[in-house]
Amino acid sequence: MTRVGVVVFPGSCDDRDALRAVELLGAEPVALWHGDADLHGVDAVIVPGGFSYGDHLRPGALAALSPVMAAVRGHAEAGRPVLGVCNGFQVLTETRLVPGVLRTNLSLEFRCLDADLVVETRSAWLPGCEPGDVISIPVKHHDGCWFAEPETVAALEANGQVLLRYRDNPNGSVGSVACVANERGNVAALMPHPEHAVDPLLGSVDGRIVLQGLLDLARTPVAA
Repeated sequence: MTRVGVVVFPGSCDDRDALRAVELLGAEPVALWHGDADLHGVDAVIVPGGFSYGDHLRPGALAALSPVMAAVRGHAEAGRPVLGVCNGFQVLTETRLVPGVLRTNLSLEFRCLDADLVVETRSAWLPGCEPGDVISIPVKHHDGCWFAEPETVAALEANGQVLLRYRDNPNGSVGSVACVANERGNVAALMPHPEHAVDPLLGSVDGRIVLQGLLDLARTPVAA
C-alpha cells in the first residue's frame, strides 16, 4: 500500500483532514512530526495547511527550518512527490522547492470560498484533466497572493509549471496563479485545499484529482 506522510507542525490545523483524505483514497496515512528528520519510508509527502509556528516572522519561515523539512528536501531531490497545501505552499516557497513567494491578499482580508480553478496544462498532478477544464476546490487564507517576477512567470508558463489558475482571482495572485510545480514536476503547491474536497457530503470532490495525482506519482518509478 502506498504510504503518504503528512507533516505536523505546531500550529498545523489541516493535518488531520489531510490524513483522512489520504485514507479515503486508499493509501496509508503517516503523521510526520516536525522535529523528526526521519520520513519513515513514506512514498509521498503532504505539507499541510494551518498556521505553522503561529506564522511568526512570516508564514512558513520558521517551519522551513524544521528538521523534517531537510528530509522533505531530500525526498524531493530524489524525485519523489511532495504536495504543499496553503501554509504548505508557503513553506515550500521558503525552502525554494517551488518558485515564487506568498504575500498578504490584495484585499488585506481573509478569504474563504469555493474557488473555481482552470486547468492550464496536462499534468500527472491532474489525472484525467485537460487544459480548460474547471475544477472547484475551497480556499481559506489571508496570505495567498502568489508573486514572482515577470521573467520567472514567463519561464514557468513556457515550461508548463503553472498547473491551475483561479477563474475569479480571490487574492491578487500574479496571473491568477493557483498552483505551481517545480521544474522536475515532482513537487507541486497550491493555496486551495484538496483535502477539503473529497467527500460528496461536503460538496465538490475535485480535491480527489490532485490527491490522486500525488498517489499516481508515488507509484511511478523515478527515472534514473
